[in-house]
Parts: sequence; C-alpha cells; structure tokens
Amino acid sequence: MARLTPNPIPDLERIIEFDLVRATEAAALNASRWMGEGDKNAADQAASDAIRGMFDLIPCCGEVVIGEGAKDEAPGIFLGEQLGTWSPGTVALDIAVDPVDGTTNISKGLPNVISVLAAGSSAEGHGHALRNLPSFYSEKLAYGPRVKEYVDKQPGAQLKLEAPIEQNIEVVCRALNVPVGELTITILDRPRHEELVKRIRKVGARLRMIGDGDVAGAIAPSLPDSGMDLYVGIGGSPEGVLAAAALRCLGGDMQLRLWPRDKTERDELVKQGHEEELNKVYHAGDLARGEGIVFCATGISGSPLLPGVHFVGHRAVTHSILMRAKTRTVRYIKAEHDLSAKTIRLRSTRAEQAL
Repeated sequence: MARLTPNPIPDLERIIEFDLVRATEAAALNASRWMGEGDKNAADQAASDAIRGMFDLIPCCGEVVIGEGAKDEAPGIFLGEQLGTWSPGTVALDIAVDPVDGTTNISKGLPNVISVLAAGSSAEGHGHALRNLPSFYSEKLAYGPRVKEYVDKQPGAQLKLEAPIEQNIEVVCRALNVPVGELTITILDRPRHEELVKRIRKVGARLRMIGDGDVAGAIAPSLPDSGMDLYVGIGGSPEGVLAAAALRCLGGDMQLRLWPRDKTERDELVKQGHEEELNKVYHAGDLARGEGIVFCATGISGSPLLPGVHFVGHRAVTHSILMRAKTRTVRYIKAEHDLSAKTIRLRSTRAEQAL
C-alpha cells in the first residue's frame, strides 16, 4: 500500500517544544560542573556543546538568528549557525540562544544563571520571527501583564522608555495599586547605572541589583511570584530579544532602544545603515513576531525565574520553564536525573556522554 501524503500540521513548533527544553536541560547539567571554577568560557563551551548535540537529534531546520560571542568573544553559538537535522519537510525555525546567561556569575558560583533558548516559526510575510539587533547593548524597560493592560487601557498613562524614571515609577504604582515603597525594581549592578540607582532610591522604591542574568531580570516582573515589578537599565541586545520572546508568552511587555557604547560604535551603526533604528523604541511584539514563539530556560544557579541544578547523591534535579506565545501556556518542569544512567549527547563527540 502506498504511503499517504501527510496533511500539513498546524502549530509545528508544539511538536518539538519538549525537545527544546531538553536542550537547555542538557546545557544546564553540562555547565553546572563548572560552577565556581573561575572559567566562564569553559562553562559556556560545555553548555554550547550540549545544545548543539541535542539539536543534532531534533527534526527541524534551525537557523541561529541571535547567538552570542561577539560582545565578549565567548566560545558560543553564533549568528547564522545551522541547528537541527535539516531533513526535508521539517519545520523551519529561527533560534535565539544564550547557553549560559550569567557567565561571570557561574564562574564565581553566584546565583542568577540560566540556560535559555527561544525559537519561532514566522507567519508568512513576517520575515524573521526573532529580530536581530545591530548594537551590543540596549536600554530596556520591562513590565508585567497588569502594567501592560493598564497602559493599554489608559490613554493618559504614559509609560515611556525615554521618560524620567520617577514618572515611570508613578505609572507602575498606579497600575499595580501599590505605594512607591512597596514597588521593587530590578537593575544590573553596573557603573553606568549609578545615577539611575540614586534616583530610584530617592523616590523610595525598593531596589534589587543583580550582578548578571539580564534575561531572567527582564522576565521576572511578568511572573506572578517573583516579587519584581519593573526592570530598567542597559543590558545586552541579544538578551533583550530572548526576554521579549518570553514576554510574548507571558502577556507582559518591554520597551527597548539601541544603546551605542560610544561615538565610534554609533558612527559604525550609521555607516551600516541603522541610523533610523537608533531612535526607534521597540516593543516585545516587534522583537518576537508572530504566534509561533516558544521560550524555554533551565536554571543553572537559583534566580527569581528558576531554582538551579541541585545534586543529591547520585541524582541531579533540574527546574525548567517552557511556554508558547500562541496559547500562553506556561509549564514548570521539575526533572530528576539518575546520574548512574543519565547521558547527554554532545556535538564534540557525536555521541552520548555520561555526566
């Protein structure tokens, strides 16, 4: 009997979403052995090797549209790299990946480290599902669903990236119906934020400064139990797009604008034809487009987003989050791995390896 021609499958990304979270699980497990070892590049390489190895088994035509490495010369997964089996008829995916978000923290054994991946299958006419930004850094303002709904429904509620932080704090307080003293703002602990930190403290809002972990920080205000209400400041542009993918799934939003580090970088961006983009404010829907967005992450060390890898005897426990934009489904996945039997596939060996 002749084989029937299969009908096109809607929502192809749902077929492989659990394979994607297996990739971040493997990355977290492989990188966790470098926790506190003082070698952030080795940790990044271990996570990248595991993600590549898992994708060698995933039936998709994946193209990395947002990778890492350019900013800090890390040994990561790079723009234009192909992931997946690339078998005929498999789903085409744009992929954004940060094998270790928080490389400095993992080298020092600090919290707030995750392995994170987003994938998108664009609707026809949308172009890339995940937008690659030309600058290394961007200004960001990220907030949760309640704030987004309030701003969308209140024409006079001006929550703007370019507005003074005091004004934005006032709008968020009204949206959440809390006094300023109960508002918690997350910001990267960087010298460039000194003035912003002073102004936040002056108005009396609570402040949580994080050493690393830009993705988790921007997502946290959209999670109901994170205790975070707003994320502000300058961070990595690739991390901004990863966070935007998660916010599309959670119903939150962000505003983002390119931030050249100096005149040399600005002039180079203008030379490359990005002058108009320098003044544009992007929202989450501009950065992660269409409904075929999947986001997943696995904790390496504990963060407001996820607990880290926990070793108990011959077992390792991982915690992951998996979500889709189309259905707004959010899954929290706790997995127990028997280390006497557990293996992960690595690209470097093209084989399964014991942990």
